[in-house]
Amino acid sequence: MLSHPEQLDRLRRACPEAVHTAVLAGDPCFDRMLDARPYRERFRRALGVRRGQRLLVLNSTWNPEGLFGDGGGLDLLPALLPRLAAELPADDYRLAAVLHPNIWYGHGPGQVRAWLDRARRAGLTLVDPVHSWRQALLAADAVLGDFGAVTYYAAALGTPVLLAADGEGRLDPEAPLARFTARAPRLDVSLPLREQFEALITAHRPDPGPARYVTSAPGASAALLRRHFYRLLDLPEPASPPLLEPLPLPPYTPPLRTAPLRVRTVADGAEVLVERCAEVPYGADGEVHLAVHEDTRDPGVLELADVIIREGDPGDPRLGGPERWTAEVLDRHGRCAAAVFVTGPDGCVVRTRAHGSFRLTAAPGADADPAAYASALYAWLAAGGRGAPGGPSAVLGVRVAGSRHPVRVERLPAPDGLPGLAGV
Repeated sequence: MLSHPEQLDRLRRACPEAVHTAVLAGDPCFDRMLDARPYRERFRRALGVRRGQRLLVLNSTWNPEGLFGDGGGLDLLPALLPRLAAELPADDYRLAAVLHPNIWYGHGPGQVRAWLDRARRAGLTLVDPVHSWRQALLAADAVLGDFGAVTYYAAALGTPVLLAADGEGRLDPEAPLARFTARAPRLDVSLPLREQFEALITAHRPDPGPARYVTSAPGASAALLRRHFYRLLDLPEPASPPLLEPLPLPPYTPPLRTAPLRVRTVADGAEVLVERCAEVPYGADGEVHLAVHEDTRDPGVLELADVIIREGDPGDPRLGGPERWTAEVLDRHGRCAAAVFVTGPDGCVVRTRAHGSFRLTAAPGADADPAAYASALYAWLAAGGRGAPGGPSAVLGVRVAGSRHPVRVERLPAPDGLPGLAGV
């Protein structure tokens, strides 16, 4: 089964006695992606991609020279992941990894997850390598990949691709994939990563070559395959049109960041710029505070946190609700200035040590992580809370990922009857 006549030409040169068995049948995998293009925004929402965020998909084939392999003596992807967390702001970039099924099979799921545990705690999502990788490609703003088929599919879809491993010597030099890897832009590990991704996306112009050579019959694979199968069976084809199974909507998998985040803020009245990442660039302006998830791997970091966060169901009896949980956190961690209970994708409850409790809710047009809203409130209050309109509620402008997100700030009454909360 071949997807393009150029493969037939190479087969004829390499093994002419097999040519009579070859069938040009298009590419059903690519056809399913073409059919699913209208649902790109749904796939992005399923991956928890927010407005203004760029989804960066990391892709590795299973060869030792691949991105997840030894890279000729360097574990390239494991070495890159801490830098990605440090250099790419959490609200600007969403990271997801598509690893070849043979990587999972060869090492075992437990080992793969253990190797990538630190990156997962920093927000990396591991995409199902069988059922959800196509949806991730359709949702991507850029792909950091290698010489595998998934990276080539991304280029065929018109997505910007940066190569970290080109598989030199592994590919047939006459194959379109070899020509693509020879021309594709390369990642330079000696240079800052963020600037390279931003330049890649800004300057990208789709290369028509990959789409031309993925299939010579786009959208026609179902018809070609069914016709061939019924011919082999010596049966007439059904009258109904041949159809491919549509790509399903993947499960909702927002990032869960339990690694500490250093948050840079610049408050200007009721407008606050927020940038969250593992490290703050040297010489960056603004104030910096430490935000830590309660489920951090290192509980000692909680004693250094300015802001402590967790997500939860407000009705979960194990946590006692946002009011009790936030009060207990401030009581337990004397340095913490604000406890943040994220109640859903659009809001949170914040209890501060000096200013009481607030409910933050995304106003129309807002679409960012509620934990970023909480960091903006913390910075605004630390700057004196100036510039907001009066009354029981206000609107705070939170700037993340180059966009402004209006957030309603509602002061909550002090709850009664919470034991063991002296001084909170």
